Amino acid sequence: MTAVAISATGLFTPAQSITNDELVAAFNAYVARFNAEHAGDIAEGKVAALSPSSTEFIEKASGIKARYVMDKAGVLDPAIMAPRIPERPNEEISVMAEIGVAAAQEALTRAGRDVRDVDAVICAASNMQRAYPAMAVEIQNALGVEGYGFDINVACSSATFGIQTAADFVRAGHARSVLVVNPEICSGHLNWRDRDSHFIFGDVATAILVERADIAPAGSWAILGTKLKTKFSNNIRNNFGFLNRAAPSGEGQPDKLFVQEGRKVFKEVVPMVADMILSHMAELNLQSGDLRRLWLHQANAGMNRLISERVLGREATREESPTVLDEYANTSSAGSIIAFHKHSADMQTGDRGLICSFGAGYSAGTVFVAKAA
Repeated sequence: MTAVAISATGLFTPAQSITNDELVAAFNAYVARFNAEHAGDIAEGKVAALSPSSTEFIEKASGIKARYVMDKAGVLDPAIMAPRIPERPNEEISVMAEIGVAAAQEALTRAGRDVRDVDAVICAASNMQRAYPAMAVEIQNALGVEGYGFDINVACSSATFGIQTAADFVRAGHARSVLVVNPEICSGHLNWRDRDSHFIFGDVATAILVERADIAPAGSWAILGTKLKTKFSNNIRNNFGFLNRAAPSGEGQPDKLFVQEGRKVFKEVVPMVADMILSHMAELNLQSGDLRRLWLHQANAGMNRLISERVLGREATREESPTVLDEYANTSSAGSIIAFHKHSADMQTGDRGLICSFGAGYSAGTVFVAKAA
């Protein structure tokens, strides 16, 4: 069977960032305005008063301190509290494709590859900007890649599902080099007016170049094994779609934006993912001591702490389980790839690690890798 490697990764980070203090100030201004406008109904018990948020609450609940966004002004406007990204004409590249192309170009540059070396593009993300044409085909066109492209949506596990799909194409001889691109404009599907979740997401784009190991550049990562899992759950859901369209702001239709039952997700996903990792390790004859690093999905600091503890049999150090959650917040499928991109340069030949995702679906993916010479 053809050996497969991750040759390089790329990262696009938006120029604008929102701190927790900034977000809390905007959210609390909205809360004060809402409670004042509905004071009579609140007093009569017809409407529930909204509670303010705080930086302390956000950091204790999630570990998040800031997030990058495509439109800071719209999110922080108490009258809007949603990104306002202008629509572009069909003749102009879409914003999601644009940031995906930026991440892909960095991955190609880091691998020393030309677009003519790439056979396929997979756009793997949690929320596509449109139904069709496929975002991957637009990214493919903008890059100048021949071959084919298609989209994958498995929520926060889209990137790992994309990596396995790309690796399968390479193993089967259908491609030599595949770009997996993860443009995540999560700010567009977040309900910034919901106290329990208004702080969760940020925007970003990542890319992974998956290739035949025999053509991968020095310093690439051998893919030791991949594993995917899905289990249906309503505990993380977004009902927006062409059959039930909502206003861009989602006002009055919160289920058309991101909704979750956080405590249930925590309780159910942590053991599911830990057991999946340990099972996959057994299949690959790996022990916990064989892993130098865990690049876990960046959704919640507490979840990552418990999962890594179950896998390693002890609490992980910051080096063993690095976080980007504090700076980037939850970036859906891109989170574990950002962690890998920013915290893998110090790894030595033969060092092994795990890229792992988990999220809505439920969906989960594990990709074990080893640093090549």
